[in-house]
Amino acid sequence: SYMREKRLHELEEVLLFAMDEKGHNVHLTDQGLDVLAPDDPSAFIVPDISEDIHRVEEDEDLSIDEKRETRERIEREYAEKSEKIHVIHQLLKAYALYSKDEQYVVQDGQILIVDEFTGRMMQGRRWSDGLHQAVEAKESVTVKGETQTLATVTIQNYFRMYDKIAGMTGTAETEESEFHQIYGLDVTVIPTNRPIVRDDRQDLVYKTKREKYNAIIEEIERLNSLNLPVLVGTVSVDTSETLSRMLKRAGIQHEVLNAKYHGREAQIVANAGQPASVTIATNMAGRGTDIKLGAGVKEDRSLEVDGENVTYKGGLHIIGSERHESRRIDRQLRGRAGRQGDPGASQFFLSLEDDLMRLFGSERIASVMDRMGAEEGEVITHSLITRSIGNAQKRVEMQNFEARKRLLDYDDVMNQQREVIYDLRSFALEGGEDLKGESWDMIEKTLDRLLEEHAPEGAHSEEWDLHELRNRLLLDFFVSADQLPQEEGAESNFHSHDELHEYLVGLARGKFNGQLSQFGSHSESLLRYVVLSTIDERWKDHLYDLDHLKASIGFRGWGQKDPLIEYKREAFDMFVDLLTDIQSSIARLLFRARLETAPPPVPQVYGDIMHQGPGGEVRDTTTGPAQRPAGAAGGLGMGINPMAAVRSPQPQQMTTNRDEPKPQQPVSVGEKVGRNDPCPCGSGKKFKACHGKL
Repeated sequence: SYMREKRLHELEEVLLFAMDEKGHNVHLTDQGLDVLAPDDPSAFIVPDISEDIHRVEEDEDLSIDEKRETRERIEREYAEKSEKIHVIHQLLKAYALYSKDEQYVVQDGQILIVDEFTGRMMQGRRWSDGLHQAVEAKESVTVKGETQTLATVTIQNYFRMYDKIAGMTGTAETEESEFHQIYGLDVTVIPTNRPIVRDDRQDLVYKTKREKYNAIIEEIERLNSLNLPVLVGTVSVDTSETLSRMLKRAGIQHEVLNAKYHGREAQIVANAGQPASVTIATNMAGRGTDIKLGAGVKEDRSLEVDGENVTYKGGLHIIGSERHESRRIDRQLRGRAGRQGDPGASQFFLSLEDDLMRLFGSERIASVMDRMGAEEGEVITHSLITRSIGNAQKRVEMQNFEARKRLLDYDDVMNQQREVIYDLRSFALEGGEDLKGESWDMIEKTLDRLLEEHAPEGAHSEEWDLHELRNRLLLDFFVSADQLPQEEGAESNFHSHDELHEYLVGLARGKFNGQLSQFGSHSESLLRYVVLSTIDERWKDHLYDLDHLKASIGFRGWGQKDPLIEYKREAFDMFVDLLTDIQSSIARLLFRARLETAPPPVPQVYGDIMHQGPGGEVRDTTTGPAQRPAGAAGGLGMGINPMAAVRSPQPQQMTTNRDEPKPQQPVSVGEKVGRNDPCPCGSGKKFKACHGKL
């Protein structure tokens, strides 16, 4: 009634947060903001950081150090406030939109995502952007570090990388328009090997979930009494376990197949077609499984119901606990029965409280039920209702397709950038002269930008800032440009841009060749490491920035701008900055690299535990004075900690196949110190808590 009368704003005034289930979004109301920050009305308002920093830069009363400190404080406060708002919204999403045993399960102290289409756990997968951490906090399990995307590609673009693509599935007909628009593929329907004799009945609609679940249990009891196998399909783990508890109370033996019991999948499916078997399953058993019928199951049965003799078709009976958003999933569930011409039946039990009905069509059906005077427990079934539900599914599928198509449009922008970055990585991986040439191109472009910044080509030589250019070359690239003025305002020997450019390119070329010569045989490994690590690090940060841009670009629509065009424009600008940053970083790292000889490794010695005596000498606690390693001066010789020093073994006499090996002498080993014994150093602690942990 609030929605029909356009009074939702009245409802929001008393709520702490509101959620949009269709849009899968949640936001705080004004009331919620007041509760979280009663004394700070601007706590959830992110300031315009560029305006604040510009005000600081223009403030003449501040010194350079004060400006820097103020700018850092503004940036820190901005980051903290943005992070706080983001975390709160992710926690809200976790509590309001993500339910245990539906979107995820908790197993062995971990949050495991459940695939809504297959019903299987997605091992190793985590939600990004802090959402997984929010769910972990909600379920009071260990909160692990946030993951960050290193590489990304949509399924559509991944498949379009192949020169030829084709596929075969039993449920492609409902998605033929998407196959044509995305991949340019036509869908051809191949007739079944044998005619389908499965009885697909009209949907049964109840007012509440409780009535629907009771009706499902009654239907299972009837079919079970006729020794017919039953497969109950559910959309979530939670629903499957609810029906399992109801069947236990009714005394009906059954099996449950969901993400929690996937290890027994093969055994459960193998027995699902046996007489009187009852299997409750999520979408795990709704696809890709061929359920074999047991002996005597195919014959029809008859049962007296309410004084009438009702004939039940033999074979596997499918009961759907609710409709899925996608018709493909429902057809896959029906397809478990009636395979290869076998008999079978399928029927869906629905309620007006189901998600699909509640969001896309329950009002019309509810009004029909009210006009018909439907009482509690009473069911309605009609082809009009089945068609109405099918139309609701079509609308959801169209929305999902538009969302996937829009995602593909956004990913096409990233795909072009991805190809450029991966071409750069290919140069690094292949190495050789191509890598050297590409590295020099990056250095030259960086040099050109530096020259354009301090000595623009169109400007007069008196306007050039060659002193600052010299400092930048020395500090950033370790290049000493001796012919440039050392002091600001000093006279320069260069009067043309080409002359200056030629001088700097010559310096850079000499420095580059000198670095390659310094590293000798390691030069290619150095180039590969610097280029690959820089590209990967910057590309990772770029993907993170693009994710944030994609999440917020939709608000441009409020300003009468196309978010996709705005995204393309800003993503291109960000990509140009990315390439500039990569080139500058690689040039800086190559010029600053140094070849250093690693210190000699500390020799590892074995034997009995030593400890330091009162006079500083190293003593063996069990066998007498320690032998100091050759060349060592004092107890700290060769970097060995005297508190953890051990005796070196005597070198073994080397033998050859020409000599007779000398018999080994028995080694005398002193008494070992146990982990729980007092430490020999006299500290009073146990050995494992003192020198035993070193």
